[in-house]
Amino acid sequence: MFLHHLLWALLLAALGPSAVAQDEQSDVKSIPIRTHSLQQPYLDSDMQSRWFDFGGSTVIRADQYIRLTSQQSSQAGWIFSRVPLTATNWEIEVEFKIHGSGNLFGDGMAMWVTKDRAEMGSVFGMKDRFEGLGLFFDTYKNNRPGVVFPYVMAMVGDGQTNYDQGSDGKANELAGCSARGIRNADFPTRAKVTYFQDKQLTVDLMYKKDDEWTRCFEVPGVKLPSVSYLGFSAETGELSDKHDIVKVETKNLYSPTGQTSKGAAGSKEYSRSKGRASKSKESSGWLWFFAKVLLFGLVVGGAYVGFTAYRSRSRDRF
Repeated sequence: MFLHHLLWALLLAALGPSAVAQDEQSDVKSIPIRTHSLQQPYLDSDMQSRWFDFGGSTVIRADQYIRLTSQQSSQAGWIFSRVPLTATNWEIEVEFKIHGSGNLFGDGMAMWVTKDRAEMGSVFGMKDRFEGLGLFFDTYKNNRPGVVFPYVMAMVGDGQTNYDQGSDGKANELAGCSARGIRNADFPTRAKVTYFQDKQLTVDLMYKKDDEWTRCFEVPGVKLPSVSYLGFSAETGELSDKHDIVKVETKNLYSPTGQTSKGAAGSKEYSRSKGRASKSKESSGWLWFFAKVLLFGLVVGGAYVGFTAYRSRSRDRF
């Protein structure tokens, strides 16, 4: 009986850290926000959208896509939510396609989470001097040496600062990443934008391989307007491309424990250093787990051998 209890105690000791690690994984839950999501057929029975307005060159094909621009020069199209996004913490995942023929193309598309609703202008089809978040999928390189295009870049506008058009937003960049292969990908590409109020903004992309996310950037301490509108826009110049929105899923994030993002508020580094630390911690955790499993096996084996020897000696005595 003692041996039985000993084995169970050793087993729990070996598996304990793994169970705790699983328990301590992010406990953030989500609730879909229908008013800020888009899916086929996009339009209601009266050929309008209940929750979104659209305009410019935008064309909606109910069984396939929302096309912001076709492959024609000098186009600009947009689609914007009618009601504000009031969630404190949210995640927006958009499935889209940037595609066309030829080796010369442009200009790109944008996702907006801004205080104002749609107003056409010179920044990927929308107005300059916006207040809030602009996430730009820039496919045409104007004047930015050392950066590989297409380029994904975030800017947090204050309502007064102009977008640095001549240098592809270099002066305004909050964070960004090169995304070669995002155009004419073999499958609809995706972007996932996660925001915890005043704590953290994260952007992940799926374009290299289906069902495989690539971290673009993670920035702490980002503050966006508490009430804002969600929108998408695209623009072509002398060069052109097709810019299609396929699906948008918006979720309200919350935590039953009241902690929406563990460690987000105190983070002082960008994703690379944080990622290395996380991988190192995860690796060491697994090594420690396997070491304890090995130790557990040795102890069990030793106990079994000892118990067998003790039983043999007892039989010999009698």
